[in-house]
Formats: sequence, structure tokens, C-alpha cells
Amino acid sequence: MMAGDNSGQGSEWWRGCVIYQVYPRSFQDTTGDGSGDLKGITARLAHIASLGVDAVWLSPFFKSPMADMGYDVSDYRDVDPMFGTLEDFDALVAEAHRLGLKLIIDQVISHSSDKHEWFAESRASRDNAKADWYVWADAKPDGSAPNNWQSLFGGPAWEWDATRRQYYMHNFLAAQPDLNFHNPDVQDALLDTVRFWLERGVDGFRLDTVNYYVHDRWLRDNPPLASSVAGTNGSTSTYGFQEHLFDKTRPENLEFLKRFRALLDEYPDRAAVGEVGDEERSLQTLAAYVSGGDKLQMCYTFDLLSPQFSAAHVRGCVEAFETTAPDGWVCWAFSNHDVVRHASRWTRPGESPDAMAKFSIALLSCLRGSICLYQGEELGLEEAELAYEDLRDPVGIRFWPGVKGRDGCRTPMVWQAEAENAGFSTAKPWLPVPLAHRGRAVDIQDGEGGSVLAAYRSILALRKLHSALIAGSIRFLEAEGDVLAFIRQQEDEILLCVFNFAAEPANWALPAELGDVEITPLAVDVAGVLGGVVEESALALPPLGSFVGRIG
Repeated sequence: MMAGDNSGQGSEWWRGCVIYQVYPRSFQDTTGDGSGDLKGITARLAHIASLGVDAVWLSPFFKSPMADMGYDVSDYRDVDPMFGTLEDFDALVAEAHRLGLKLIIDQVISHSSDKHEWFAESRASRDNAKADWYVWADAKPDGSAPNNWQSLFGGPAWEWDATRRQYYMHNFLAAQPDLNFHNPDVQDALLDTVRFWLERGVDGFRLDTVNYYVHDRWLRDNPPLASSVAGTNGSTSTYGFQEHLFDKTRPENLEFLKRFRALLDEYPDRAAVGEVGDEERSLQTLAAYVSGGDKLQMCYTFDLLSPQFSAAHVRGCVEAFETTAPDGWVCWAFSNHDVVRHASRWTRPGESPDAMAKFSIALLSCLRGSICLYQGEELGLEEAELAYEDLRDPVGIRFWPGVKGRDGCRTPMVWQAEAENAGFSTAKPWLPVPLAHRGRAVDIQDGEGGSVLAAYRSILALRKLHSALIAGSIRFLEAEGDVLAFIRQQEDEILLCVFNFAAEPANWALPAELGDVEITPLAVDVAGVLGGVVEESALALPPLGSFVGRIG
């Protein structure tokens, strides 16, 4: 079995799989232009496979003017020259499959770039073949926007177009007009682009902003959030002041997701994971999108991508999902390309980011669901502090200094500590390589038993050996203080998982409900991670300590 092979799960390879997210622009440059490319990813796939993951998710590499770093697509069927060619993509697919890795690509279909040929035709007149392919609306009598909807990036979600003399909707940048999913021709065209990549051998899709596809056809105003009326919700964007009832998460979206799933089902062993961005009802939305076996295989929310770090928070999130979506499947992640890296987000003053990184991968690997890792977290990379003049993210540029944007988690991967630009590129990188990251480069950590990288490899290998951690049930046990304890069970395999979130040692008394059982540690100290010790009728855990043991 190859390093990333999860083929034993057959057509449900996605259930319990480990996904590694690559941000292509920051992974490896082979052309000397300062930006990563597809050939660079292919060259580094062996590193990804060495972690023991099952799949690779690529953030967008499609043709794009890069107004939002590729999340503004101008051609859904081509590779942006910055990243290479379709032939480069085919070579990447072939190498991933040779290494036993599934390949997942980002589908950004809620909106396109304003440079897409579809939008160019749509905005040309009100009566052309694609006039209704985007969300257009007349101005109010006083010339103002059609309703009160706000862009996630701040300000109204409407942009005036002088040619059509109408407004068009954009949930994000004005350069990202929203497609009109009420038009079946739009759905057909988008599904055709999905088929294009299925035919090229991709194994799955990560659906960006999956609950933003459909808008309220009557364009009703969103009501204000009760907290925002008093100005107490702390939002740095006008978007956070509304309850988003009508601009997203519409019931009609479920019908499109059924069409998407039907297309996937034409190809064996394909899967999709949706990104649910829904502040008020994320779990209910997730449950609806993964229930019934006729929509998405799994979704993820931002619940564990927040600054909250406690046993109670994690338990609350997991139990809420298990209750709300008992027949669904979730994908958990602690970091991605849109949030502050968790090694910075959760490490408290005086604590070691390495200790936090090791604790986090142990915890993530024991949760019920699939898991997603973000490039560089296996090195314990912290959020980069960048100067304003180095920013490339439109969010950071617009809202600085209140919001620093997302560039701090998107800086280049560090491969060789002493090499030019840490081995990422021979040219000036598109974002700086932080000096602090060099000391965590792959070549330094590779082969070092106590490194974060070694911990990731060890813990993921441990997870792969135990079916209870991949697809087993989960049941929480009572624990005092900042301790999280739960049982994972798959048939006869019963595992006890206990985590001390506190900065002080903890003693967790084995609950009476376990009975008189023998608990055997799976590993006493895997790369400095699982340091919990059974002492008579209690479990001793160091600060940020973890324990995984077999019961019986």
C-alpha cells in the first residue's frame, strides 16, 4: 500500500480521509517568477505523500485576473499561465495517482470574474443570450441599490453598470459578479465545466462558498442582527450587521446540489466537500447539504477555525454536528488559506507553538470525521507578520489596520533553511518568506524525531492503523476542568482519547462507567505528543497533553 493509499475504503475513500490543502501560488516555484506553479506541486508531491495523507486539495489554478488571488475565474476550463498548462495539470494528476493520492480541486462557481466571456456578453445588453446569466436588478427610483444586501468584503453587494443601466450583485469583490442559479442554462454550463475536470481524472471537488449559489429571487432585504443594532457584534465589515436570510442559503440550492451529486455519481469513487459560510445556522445548513445521500458527501464550517480554544468549545461543536446531522459526514480543519494559522491563533503567552501544533494534530486526528491540513502546519508555521506594503490580499489592503487580511497565512512554503528564499523560488517571492519560518524548514525537521513534522507523520500513521479513528462512532465522557475525553469505537476496537487543553497538568479520574477495564496506551510518546500516563484509576496529563489507549 502506498503512502497515501486509502483504497481499502472503496467508493467511500473520503470517509475519514486526510486531505492536505495546497495553496499553489505559495508551494513551489519552478519558473523563477516568484510564484508557485503546477510543476512545483508535482515535484513536491512526495513530501505530501510522506505525511500519510490520502488526498491533495488544490486552491484555484484556473485562468484569472487574480483580483482575489484566483477566486475570480475567467475561464473554468483552462490553467492560468502563472501556474502552467493543462498538460502540467495532467502530469500532476498522474503523479498524484502514482503516489496513491486522490486529487481534489477548488470549484468556484457561485461567481465568476468580471473578465469572464459570459459576463462580457451578459453586461452588453438586456436581451442577449446570456443577459440573465448573472444577477441583475434595476435601481430604486432614487438611483440607490435594489436592496440592503452587503458584500462580504464590505459595502453594498451591488455595483452599477453604465452599459445596462442596472446593478449587478457581488457577494465578494465587485470584480466577482454572482451567477444566476435560477437560470437552468447557468447550472448546465457550470456542470459542464465540472465534467471537463472529471474527464481529466480529478477525484473530487472542494466547493467554495457552497451556500452562496442561490439568492432570493424577490430580492428581499435582510433583517439586521439584534446585536448589531446596538453595535456590539464587533464586526469590522458591514456584512456582519445583517442576518443573511435572503442573499444566501436559499432552499433552492438543495436542488442544484442534487444535480451536482448526480453528475459525480456518473464517475466511480468521486466526492465533494462543501465550504459552508453561514454565521447564524452553519450546522443546520451543513446537515441539509450532507443528508440523504443525494447531495454532498461532506462539508466543513468555520466552527473550529475560530480563536476559541477549549475542551468545551470542541465538544460543543462535535456534539452539535452529531445531533444535527446524524446521517451526515463532516470535515474538520484548524487552519486554511483564509484564517490566522492555529499555531498563532491558539498558542497562549509563554507556551511553545510546537507544543500547540503537536497537541492539535493529535486532537484533529482523533475527531470523528475527515480532516483537512493546510500546507505548512506540519512544520508548525506561525502566522507571518507583514508590512502594509507587502500585502497582496484585497481584504487586508482595504481594511488595514483593523483587518490585516489573509496574506499572513499564505506566505511561501519553506523547504531548505539556508537556500535562497528557503528553496521556494530563485526570484523575489510574491509574498515575503519570514525569517522565523526558515528555522522550521522541511530539511531541518526531516529526520528529527522530536520535530512537529515527525509528530504529524507519527500521528497520521497511528490514525491509519485504527479503523475506530477513521470511521468509528464517538461518545463523550464527563471531565472536569479543560479536559476533553471521548470514546471512539468501530466494532470490537474501543479507544479512549483524552486531551488536556490547559496550560497546567491535569489528573482525569477514570469514570465508573468504564468499569474495571484494562487501558493500554497505543503509544506512550509518539514524537513528543501522546504524553498521558495511566496511574491506577486516573490519567495524568501534562500541559497540552494527550492520551490515546485501547480499552479491553
